[in-house]
Amino acid sequence: MPLRSASASSGLGAAVARYAVSGPTRSSSGSSGAPARLRCRTVAAGGFKNLNYVRDLDPIPVEERLGPPDRAPVATPFETLLAALGSCLASRIHANATLGNITVQALELELDADVATSSMWRTDIDVPGLLGLDAIRIRVHLQADAAPAELQSLIANALMLSPVANTLHGPVDLDVALAEAPVPAP
Repeated sequence: MPLRSASASSGLGAAVARYAVSGPTRSSSGSSGAPARLRCRTVAAGGFKNLNYVRDLDPIPVEERLGPPDRAPVATPFETLLAALGSCLASRIHANATLGNITVQALELELDADVATSSMWRTDIDVPGLLGLDAIRIRVHLQADAAPAELQSLIANALMLSPVANTLHGPVDLDVALAEAPVPAP
């Protein structure tokens, strides 16, 4: 069954042109004039497991692993990050296809990453060296009624317009501080 959304009045080219003219900014406001704010509450659940509460959804369990995560019962923080990136890119690819009047029959993204963990668990050093992801590779399997060059354009534009991808490769202010009030007992 095709994944087609309602047709948009302006094409993909017009949307990309508007983006290129106005340019991206981190302080851009939504349609209401106020910046959108997302919230998540992360609660330690014993060991390295955490429960993450977003809106009124069921808790999202995430667990840091000291070794390979292949036998972990829940996703690791990095796997959750890859899931967020894949979901955001897939949504943008589909939105771009809709704007271009392209019907998508199938869409699947495969993401994998190299993790630099050399000093991640050491506490006896001042500067940890490289931590995090060294590289992320994404393979997009896209079956749609368009030429390969058009499909590549959909993917390139999705990467440019993906908020999660832009957060990963652009500078983001990260403000972390100790809260003034203690954590309430469960």
